[in-house]
Parts: sequence; structure tokens; C-alpha cells
Amino acid sequence: MTAPAWTRLDNASLIYPACRTRRYATTFRMSVSLDEAVSKDILRKALEKTASRFPSFCYGLDKGFFWWILRRLENKPVLNPASPMKPFSFRKNGGYMFKVSSEDNRIILDMFHALTDGNGGMTFLLSLTAEYLRMRYGIEIPASGWILDPDQEPSHSEIEDSFDRFSGIKGELDKETKAFHPTGTAERHDVLNDVRVSLPVSQIRKKARELDCTVTELITAAMLKSLQEVRREQNSEKGVPYIKVEVPVNLRPIFRSNTLRNFSSYVHLGIDVRNGDLPFSEILEEVKLQKKLYAQPRRLTTRVAGNVALEDNPAIKLIPLFIKKPVINFINTHKGDNYCSQTLSNIGVINIPETMREHVRDIDFILGRSKKRPGACACVSYGDRLNLNFSRRIAERDFEDRFLATLAELGIDAEVRDYRPSEEYATRRAPLSISRRWARMRFLHRLLLI
Repeated sequence: MTAPAWTRLDNASLIYPACRTRRYATTFRMSVSLDEAVSKDILRKALEKTASRFPSFCYGLDKGFFWWILRRLENKPVLNPASPMKPFSFRKNGGYMFKVSSEDNRIILDMFHALTDGNGGMTFLLSLTAEYLRMRYGIEIPASGWILDPDQEPSHSEIEDSFDRFSGIKGELDKETKAFHPTGTAERHDVLNDVRVSLPVSQIRKKARELDCTVTELITAAMLKSLQEVRREQNSEKGVPYIKVEVPVNLRPIFRSNTLRNFSSYVHLGIDVRNGDLPFSEILEEVKLQKKLYAQPRRLTTRVAGNVALEDNPAIKLIPLFIKKPVINFINTHKGDNYCSQTLSNIGVINIPETMREHVRDIDFILGRSKKRPGACACVSYGDRLNLNFSRRIAERDFEDRFLATLAELGIDAEVRDYRPSEEYATRRAPLSISRRWARMRFLHRLLLI
């Protein structure tokens, strides 16, 4: 199957190019740790073969007059040197919106969200890892689940825009309320702090069964309880009373899609603390009830159809891109990030063939910086460990400390690694507090008006 020379972005991707700058882009990182150091020469060959199996990933981003468009790339992707997670130049990367690198025994994938979501990214990374292991060791790794056969012809369903099926369906956008944000010292744009928490799968599944909930619901409730305590400790009782965690929802199994492009929505799960803090048991019950309600296919259909209708609106279509871009960016910065306190993106359980499992030691997933939200959590389960990465744009780790304390109260053991790229940023300027940063921006704005 030959991918078209030009195609449009899917509905979920339209916001990401509008908000992208040299210093900021909506990206995520996934990595696989192997039992031996990675051979760069073999990985480079595996990357070229795997990329040809994912035609929807071989597109560059171009500006149209009304919307961004995707242009098929004819050049092959290159293997990059390892670097800290931050926005990367598409132009220097041959136009590709994903970047593959290696460091010691790790294969690393950085992905711009306009290209795909976490499920598409993990499918690409594990297919690449499988091809690398085939080339290096000559072992048989069958295609299944997360792994695609590199010799198989891509199907049309893998490159389709699955949001098209919602066109013409009646829908509406949810009415959102502003959510509490923990305050802290804003780091420079090129710094991303990360606390990696590794949990025993057996313990957290046992606790989830005891509480009659899913693992995602349990983690969400623990995050809400921790945010509630941070709010109280920061004396924010008179501030915003809504605490919310944004949880992405994979739409593929719900609407029977095989697309490797973006196809996900989200639900906001939260609590209202106007009348005082809630105990963990009540928070968990709120999370379970809200998830059951908001994640219903009919309700998700209404929300997604509302977004598609907004894109299809003739009046919006005819607005030139140079006007759309700053408007979309402004709305996302001052509305989107304000509607949730944290994000929890759970890829779920990773099952791979036994011949591959012998060489794969660990799998990680981390979300990049947001413009305004203090932090986010990404998690993935592999083997007997559940790995959570709490990334944040502020220096303080009060929320993460409260979360670890909540896990201890639940009887769940946690291994913690606090990562900060101090070697590269040891000489950076002292970070500005959020209040000082806004004061400086207001001052510059006044100068421009004079």
C-alpha cells in the first residue's frame, strides 16, 4: 500500500502544531532497556526497515493556508545521539516528527503528539525493538499485539483518520471548570524534572481487588488525595476548590479501530473540596462513579463529535492559519491546561513474545512539559513492575512526596528514582518563580503598548 503524498492531520492533532514553539512542543518519550548494550549500526538498519512498515509515521509537517497538512517524506529516518528529553527540530531530523536514539542498553523514542498517541508510539517502539533483536540474534519473534510484522504490507485501516467516522454526528463540548494547580518555582524551559516510581504489580493489583476498582482508578484516587493535601499545605483553601486528573481514553477498542494515528479522548476525574477535604474511600468512590459515567461510548461519541464539528465548521475552516494559530495557542494555554491539576496516562500492560522477553529488561514512558500545568504522570506495566514517571516543570516535588506517602498508607512498596539532568544544566540560571515570571511578562507587555 502506498501512502498518499499529502494528507491532513487528524482531529486530535490540530492543536499541537498551533502550540508548538522552539522551546515547547507536546512530546512524549518511551524507552526499552535490553540485557546488552545497543549496537547502533544494527539499530540504524532496524529503524529503516521498521519505518517503512509505518507509513503514517513517515510524514513531515507543512503549513497550508487554512490548516496544517502532512507531506510524505521520501528520505529515510536517521539514528540520533542520545539527549535529555526536550523539543527537537524537525528540520534537523530530516523532517521526521519522531526521533530514535540509543544510550547504553536503552532504545529511546521521542514522539511529537501530532503524529500519534501513546498506543501508536508503543507499537512502533516495540516493533522496532523486535526487528533489532531479530537482526542481532537471528531469533524468531512472531507478530502479535504490540508488534507488527515488518514484512507485512500495511493496511489502509492503520493509516486512516478514525475521527472521520464522527463527522455529521450530533455532539457538544463539555463545560469545564478551572482546576487547582500546585504552586512552585518554575524551571527553565529546557529542564524537566522526573520522579520514577516503580511498584510491584502483584501488590497494586491485590489492593485494587480489595477496593473493587481498577489499577488506573486506584492511582487516580491516590493522586487526587495527594493533590488535596498539597492544596491544604499551600494554604489554598480560599482558591479554586476543584481538583481534577485528566485521564486519556484509548478509543480503538471502543470503536473497533486499528489506526496507528491519534485516536483517543479523555475524561476529567475529580473532587470538589468546597465543604472540606475528602477521605480516600470517598475519593475512590467518586473516581469509580465518574469514570463509569464519563467513559461510556455514547458520552465519548458526543464529546468527540463536538470536536469534529468544530473543525468542520465552515466559518472556522475559512479563517487563515496565521489567525488560527495564535487563537488556538491562547485558548490552549489559558483554558486547556487550566481544566486539570495533573494528567495520568496509563498505557497498560505490555505483553510480548517469550523470545523477546528474554532480552527486554524494562519499559518506560514519560510525558514532556506542558505550558502551564505543573506536571503529569505516565505509567506502563511490564513483567512484575508498574513504572510511573512523574514529570514536572517546577522544582518542588511536594506532590510526588504526598503520593508516595499515600502509597505507603495503602501498604504498597515503592522504589523511587529522582532524576534531574544536572550534568547538562549545572550552570543554568536560577529558576524564576511563577509569580515573578508573570510579573516580568506583564512588564514587557506594557512596554510593547507604549
